Amino acid sequence: MAKVYRVLAINPGSTSTKIGVYENERLLFEQVDRYTSEELSAYKGVIDQYEFRKSGIVELLDKQGLDIKSLDAVVGRGGLLKPLPSGTFSVNELMLADLKGETRGSHASNLGGLLASELAGEAGIPAFIVDPVVVDELEPVARITGRPEILRRCIFHALNHKAAAKRLAKELNRSYEEMNLVVAHLGGGISIGCHKQGRIVEVNNCLDGDGPFAPERAGTVQAKQFAELIFKEGWSLGRVSAALAGQAGLVAHLGTNDARKVEEMIAAGDEKAKLVYDAMIYQVSRYIAAAAVAVQGKVDYIILTGGIAYSKYLTDKIKADVQFIAPVVVMPGEDELRALAEGAIRVLSGQEQAKVYE
Repeated sequence: MAKVYRVLAINPGSTSTKIGVYENERLLFEQVDRYTSEELSAYKGVIDQYEFRKSGIVELLDKQGLDIKSLDAVVGRGGLLKPLPSGTFSVNELMLADLKGETRGSHASNLGGLLASELAGEAGIPAFIVDPVVVDELEPVARITGRPEILRRCIFHALNHKAAAKRLAKELNRSYEEMNLVVAHLGGGISIGCHKQGRIVEVNNCLDGDGPFAPERAGTVQAKQFAELIFKEGWSLGRVSAALAGQAGLVAHLGTNDARKVEEMIAAGDEKAKLVYDAMIYQVSRYIAAAAVAVQGKVDYIILTGGIAYSKYLTDKIKADVQFIAPVVVMPGEDELRALAEGAIRVLSGQEQAKVYE
């Protein structure tokens, strides 16, 4: 009989922390600790929320009667670290220093490795992160821009990209490493990547102003117009970052980041809402088509995943636009807790070796 591994998965988001406990692939329970803007406003930055979020996790575990010493590992969502290959990484001191110091930027996912490390340390078990947002498998030709001072950076939904792609391959009884896929993660940010035989060789940086606009992201904006706006308004770097991610996209146009509310506005006859929403969908389709160039159009499947992929209005429009490239498969939601647990269990069971952050 195969050994059963029990793993706690932690996924910190901007306004919540999701946790799940798994025994191998079986979910024992899942909980979400949600925060109000008033609660979070008490903290200067994301890292300052650490103790607050940890106490919430401990409380959720206590309510379930779970002793952390019954676990075999704790795994957290990876944050803004140096560019890394895909895989499961052991949390080490260098990683913790980079996450705490926010050396590559501030993001809620930075807390994943920190929380996993402390809880695992209390139980005397290993801590991991899996497929962090900085997974970088770009081909050299995809890194070059028209300014020699600037190379393209990868920041995207690597965890869900890899999980959805591998899940489809498993359902088809095929190897992920033999397939060419285009995966579109459709959430608060939108990332579209070309998976070429197991590697994501092309993908937009959905945090820093690249790709389609999204519920909370500006996507690619014309550089000169944006520069003129920055100088006109006298924006700080922090304000520029917010204008690209958080206060952009549907939020900036329509005052909401909830695609369901936008669709309600459309159903009520709001023409502006329809134009903006359809423009976002059009940009998604355009970037899906562009991603196919990395494999000369030889795409086996296109996957639509993420929270907004639950929308039939949106997925039907994208299908109509891009099904000339390849069959479109809709896999809504992100299931990132499960993906985190699967990554840890692959290491615990000896299927993979944990990578070292250095």
